[in-house]
Amino acid sequence: MSKQLERIQELIALRAEARLGGGEKAIAKHHEKGKYTARERIAMLLDEGSFEELDMFVRHRCTNFGQEKKSFMGDGVVTGYGTVNGRLVYVFAQDSTVFGGSLSETMALKICKVMDLAMKMGAPCIGLNDSGGARIQEGINALAGYSEIFQRNIDASGVVPQISAILGPCAGGAVYSPALTDFIIMAKGISFMFLTGPKVVKTVTGENVTQEQLGGATVHATKSGVAHFAAETEEDAMLIIKQLLSYMPSNNMEEAPRVECTDPIDRMEDALNEIIPESANDPYDMYQVIGAVVDGGEFLEVHRDYAKNIIVGFARFGGQSVGVIANQPQFMAGVLDCNASRKAARFVRFCDAFNIPLVTLVDVPGFLPGTGQEYNAVIMHGAKLLYAYGEATVPKVTVTLRKSYGGSHIVMSCKQLRGDMNYAWPSAEIAVMGAAGAASILYAKDGKTAKTEAAAAKEAGDEKKAKEIMDNYKVFIAEKEDEYNKLFCTPYNAAKYGYIDDVIEPRNTRFRIIRALEQLRTKKYVNPAKKHGNVPL
Repeated sequence: MSKQLERIQELIALRAEARLGGGEKAIAKHHEKGKYTARERIAMLLDEGSFEELDMFVRHRCTNFGQEKKSFMGDGVVTGYGTVNGRLVYVFAQDSTVFGGSLSETMALKICKVMDLAMKMGAPCIGLNDSGGARIQEGINALAGYSEIFQRNIDASGVVPQISAILGPCAGGAVYSPALTDFIIMAKGISFMFLTGPKVVKTVTGENVTQEQLGGATVHATKSGVAHFAAETEEDAMLIIKQLLSYMPSNNMEEAPRVECTDPIDRMEDALNEIIPESANDPYDMYQVIGAVVDGGEFLEVHRDYAKNIIVGFARFGGQSVGVIANQPQFMAGVLDCNASRKAARFVRFCDAFNIPLVTLVDVPGFLPGTGQEYNAVIMHGAKLLYAYGEATVPKVTVTLRKSYGGSHIVMSCKQLRGDMNYAWPSAEIAVMGAAGAASILYAKDGKTAKTEAAAAKEAGDEKKAKEIMDNYKVFIAEKEDEYNKLFCTPYNAAKYGYIDDVIEPRNTRFRIIRALEQLRTKKYVNPAKKHGNVPL
């Protein structure tokens, strides 16, 4: 055999060894846990045969604690590029069969290389995380590696989409890279995220808590809001990543994707004409409205199980990718609170960064009152949503279905926050507050007088007169509520001033939104020159 053929055979053997990561025993142990390997995950995510691996032969450089005696090619992470539905993406997948997927200096360099390439090429970067944290034997070098990754996450933010899948442990400093990315998908049963693990928690606070209770997928999808999606399986996690990518451009210089639309844009939904209940206090399901107006009823919800009083997610109108934000009257009457405000604000800012138009469906009675909210800075959180809408320069179409009161009216993409097209259904109530509250404040003096007179009548022993006084006051207040309703709690008062561009028939909502978005395709607006704004964090 010639030397050249020997070298080729050596290359083939080395590639085969590298593909085994930590070895066959480690892979078997990994599979026993019900988990896929790094390369199996990449194969699930990317188009078949499209993956081009980089830095397969990299090894760590550490000589501390006998590390020089044990090294593996690839050093615990598989990196490279490929396509998802034909579109270029860069990907890294941590390999927990090698040193538990712990991060070394060279692993960090590999990850940074694909992140740099993603920025150069203007393509999404996807991280598949499964790591035990920093490689302790490397000390400060491992921490420096994390820092290099975090800086690239920050630089890439708003430039290329960044998606993180958590498919195993993700603890300590490792959690900050996913936290800096646009979307986090966790897989139930196998993924965990926390800054300090159960043992440290027990030592410091005395709490007994499991990994699942402390930082499992369900916890982060429902309580903290750290996870945007909680996937049932790893396969589901990959499917969610593919769906997300289909709604977003490859970078911030491209327009949001458009696909062929087979759903008629003039499709009417007669059911919407009757979806608003007779009583203003009765709920209805906003998901029914969303499903009725978007293309094919398809809606990819983000943060589905967190802050359910507001709904955010991706859909299409006439083939155009859009971000949908909608209050949910079925949960907490659709009020805004700290969590709902943060959830919606972050979503609005993502859409604006990547040129994805915003469609807002409004039915909001106000902000949730109480010391719990005030102590948790609902003022600041509400201001985040206000800031996000006001800063956004993408096309903004707003439809008010029913209630839109006070400050919550303002923060839900009103005309004065540069809403481009603001529509309302005939059932819309756009006012400072509801009629009952307004009447009780406006005529508080009359109420006080009536109560004083009724009390005097009771003291004099005239129960009949006392009842008559209060009955008359109730009739008076009912009349004033009706008067307030006619004056302010209709869409026509706002339309009179041009704050509502048109009052539309509910069943025509889909058509009017699509026509508005078509009109706004050539929108050009640039915010004032600045280094950056000071978001109310």
